[in-house]
Amino acid sequence: MTRKERASHILDILEELYPKTPIPLEHNDAFTLLVAVVLSAQCTDERVNQITPTLFAKADNPYTMAALSREEIQEIIRPCGLSPMKSKGIKGLSEIIVSQHAGEVPQTFKDLEALPSVGHKTASVVMSQAFGVPAFPVDTHIHRLAYRWLLSTGKSVEQTEKDLKKCIPKNKWNKAHLQIIFFGREHCPARGHHPATCPICSIYGRKSLFT
Repeated sequence: MTRKERASHILDILEELYPKTPIPLEHNDAFTLLVAVVLSAQCTDERVNQITPTLFAKADNPYTMAALSREEIQEIIRPCGLSPMKSKGIKGLSEIIVSQHAGEVPQTFKDLEALPSVGHKTASVVMSQAFGVPAFPVDTHIHRLAYRWLLSTGKSVEQTEKDLKKCIPKNKWNKAHLQIIFFGREHCPARGHHPATCPICSIYGRKSLFT
């Protein structure tokens, strides 16, 4: 079975289980999504969603966010972890969006990745979920599942992204990304995973999972 054939069968399972894919991070627009994604680094979406209402009540656009001090931002986002780095990044990206992009979140990978605290994965999330541009954000969870399902060599997150883009149709990237995240949380966790009862690993998982 080729990777494309395997991926096609897996997508059928994901579509049956998760026909609808709401965006996990609560947001109102591209800017609030960008900030939420920055906050989600090494933090759960649930925790981010608990913090952002307080933050966005003070500043829900780059102009008011840039006007806040780093200390004000840091105090609010402290429960998300890495607050010194994240507060610096959020204030910095807000200032650049105001000064260089007329207050609008840029809609290119190049411009997004030039912002503080915005790497390729964060840019991919914003491009796909805010602007509908086909992208395949790969975090450690998707990286793990793609390896388990023999859809990637698992050598690096970058290689996994390339592998998934090759075996999954471009028009399905945005939805498949979210479906894999939902599936991983419910059926295919990093720890306490039972491949024999997993709806995908039990059929398409690596043999090493069962040894």
